[in-house]
Amino acid sequence: MADRVEALSRVPLFAGVGRRELKRLADRMSPRTFTEGEVAVEEGRGGAGFWLIEEGDATVSIGGDIVRSLGPGDYFGEVALLDDGPRSATVTAGTDMRCAGMAAWEFRPFVLEHPEVALTMLQTLARRLREAEARSE
Repeated sequence: MADRVEALSRVPLFAGVGRRELKRLADRMSPRTFTEGEVAVEEGRGGAGFWLIEEGDATVSIGGDIVRSLGPGDYFGEVALLDDGPRSATVTAGTDMRCAGMAAWEFRPFVLEHPEVALTMLQTLARRLREAEARSE
């Protein structure tokens, strides 16, 4: 569990969220396995899950081009916790992969029970938006 909390603390969306709240969030995550070659999330499709990789690795592709690799401690799908928009990339299991995750409908009650987390996430998103706008100028 400590590894899961540590991994969650590295997710930019959760920057500034206290360890106690991260532990509560980690406690709500469910296990899921993906077999080698299985598409975990598909670019352009809807998806409601956030996944933290605990074992195995995956590739991330955009438009069919591999843009990065993921391994234990990495994550994908965090923005799906906040909206129902299409996935920005495809994530495919490169090996058998064990993950812990949660769906948006599981995350929302957590935020309602811990409103301080919502404020922290809004501040993080605002900072990321400012940084993105500054890069585009």
